[in-house]
Amino acid sequence: MAKFNFKELDKTVLPKTKGMRVDGHRFYNINGTNYPSVTTVLGIRKTEQLKEWRQKIGEDVAKWEMGRAARRGKSFHTLVEQYIKGETPSIRDVLPLGLFKLLKPYIDQINNIHLLEAIMYSPKLTVAGQVDCVAEYNGKLSVIDFKTANKERQEDWIDNYFLQTTAYAHMYEETFGTPIEQIVILIASEDGTTQAFIKNKADYEKELGKSIESFYKYYEELNKDKIKTK
Repeated sequence: MAKFNFKELDKTVLPKTKGMRVDGHRFYNINGTNYPSVTTVLGIRKTEQLKEWRQKIGEDVAKWEMGRAARRGKSFHTLVEQYIKGETPSIRDVLPLGLFKLLKPYIDQINNIHLLEAIMYSPKLTVAGQVDCVAEYNGKLSVIDFKTANKERQEDWIDNYFLQTTAYAHMYEETFGTPIEQIVILIASEDGTTQAFIKNKADYEKELGKSIESFYKYYEELNKDKIKTK
């Protein structure tokens, strides 16, 4: 089993909060302000595509597939977290175990871990979320996101992943004052493929800002008194 080094950080600066659902959207209440989760914010960008997909395959099949993907992802993340912490795996399901084994060579390139499954927020961006991992990847401080999929992903399908990790990078920098050098997406797919995307967050900051602005406009129209904006 790989041995991972953990960096000492003052984690008392991280918010002690759990997500909550408001009108079907996920928020984090931090110091009296409801911050939307970054996944909720970015999900608005894919509303039409998701609607078309649901219509194409049928609502019942769509619900089943989304539930299956959520369970797969949750078990997979548990395995990754336990492996990094040096804990005994608690998941016995064949599918997430197989996906974990596929991605393990990439996970072994991680070290000097700053955060693992930690909630952060950005007063500047007015969003919050739970980051998978902040650590060095091939020697560079990175925000790392672990993903599962049915099949190999084309880069233009996963722009939300890059925006999501860019948001986490800003949250980390605002909280700890240390620059993030790169964002990393690691994907294991059921078709046996693995992918590692390494990007510069600066390339996604403009689009992230537009997405956040669009969400707040959408949500203010939906229900103005449920969120504080700045």
